[in-house]
Amino acid sequence: MPSPEQWTRPEPGAGPAATAAEPTPEQVIAGLRATTEGGAELTQLLTPEGERIPSAMFDPYVTDVDAEALRGLYRDMVLVRRADREANAMQRQGQLGIWVPLLGQEAAQVGSGRALQARDMAFPSYREHGVAYTRGVDFRELLGIFRCTDHGGWDFQRHGFHPYTIVIGNQVLNAAGYAMGQKFEGKVGDDDNAEATICYFGDGATSQGDVHEGFVWAAVYDAPLVFFCQNNQWAISEPTERQSRLPLYQRARGYGFPGLRVDGNDVLGCLAVTRWALDECRRGNGPVLIEAFTYRMDAHTTTDDPSRYRLSDELEVWKHKDPIERVRVHLARSGGADQTFFDDVDAEADRFAAELRDFCFNMPDPPPERLFENVYSEPSPVLDAQREEYLSYLAGFGAGEH
Repeated sequence: MPSPEQWTRPEPGAGPAATAAEPTPEQVIAGLRATTEGGAELTQLLTPEGERIPSAMFDPYVTDVDAEALRGLYRDMVLVRRADREANAMQRQGQLGIWVPLLGQEAAQVGSGRALQARDMAFPSYREHGVAYTRGVDFRELLGIFRCTDHGGWDFQRHGFHPYTIVIGNQVLNAAGYAMGQKFEGKVGDDDNAEATICYFGDGATSQGDVHEGFVWAAVYDAPLVFFCQNNQWAISEPTERQSRLPLYQRARGYGFPGLRVDGNDVLGCLAVTRWALDECRRGNGPVLIEAFTYRMDAHTTTDDPSRYRLSDELEVWKHKDPIERVRVHLARSGGADQTFFDDVDAEADRFAAELRDFCFNMPDPPPERLFENVYSEPSPVLDAQREEYLSYLAGFGAGEH
């Protein structure tokens, strides 16, 4: 009979997790959440109180993060949150068809996004607005998706950021294939031109077959792929403990590659852990699974009402772990920033939101020929003929009738 300890926190190297006996609900919940801080295996460099915690393993990956760099990460998170809140408000006003909030997940996205190098590729789901921002994608391009005027018009090769994927988990297969291509083309190794791929998905996606197939293919081919799971505790209306008996990061052991859990509200920790994982991949050591233990502070989308399935007490607990506030406190206490800096960032965020609002309210409808742009990398006679036929068809209507 397996012991409760095997369910609550099986240690790496202690043998396989128990499978023969049914755990109690209490054991399942204890194993998945352990504590509201993420359990004993949680990697954390910056506490909710703004205290810096040393880490022999991960400190070498953030030696370049001085006060100036930390101010930059703080600014990133503030701007991303302000843009997210503005987009959420615009959806409520009928300017966007839907919006997918990222409130509470700014550190996971900004930290991991800033860990990427220019030659790396990121595959998002539909909530990675913060990652898009760090990859240089114009936030206005994101608004077009949710206003239903386009499917994402940025150059994904130039930005190293693939288009959004709505089908749950499908991006994991796409990322696995791309990373396998990097391996086949010899783009891994110890040289400075090595590449890696990162793929983002939520805790709910781990219940999809596509994710597990991606794990298998990446493991078998030692693909340079970081699986970045943002465990925000809720897959729409289902908590994590309804989907897995073990903490999600431990699933990597079954596929033969490393898995680790980081405080997803700690931007410094996310930056360090992701840099380490990307380096592992670039050197040819195969894939890595990162579980960023965070919390979705808002609805799954603007069509969701989270008050129907979770308690307000839970939300209040996580407010004390706010990813932005802990950086603010650390900077203030360490003398890394003064009130003028914080006020300037807030003012910049307000200007950023105003620009987005003005753009969204005055966003022109795209011309019909845009439907045929960027379909293929080279000219296609068949596509050209379809475009001409469609435009000719539209021209047969009077102005404003189509």
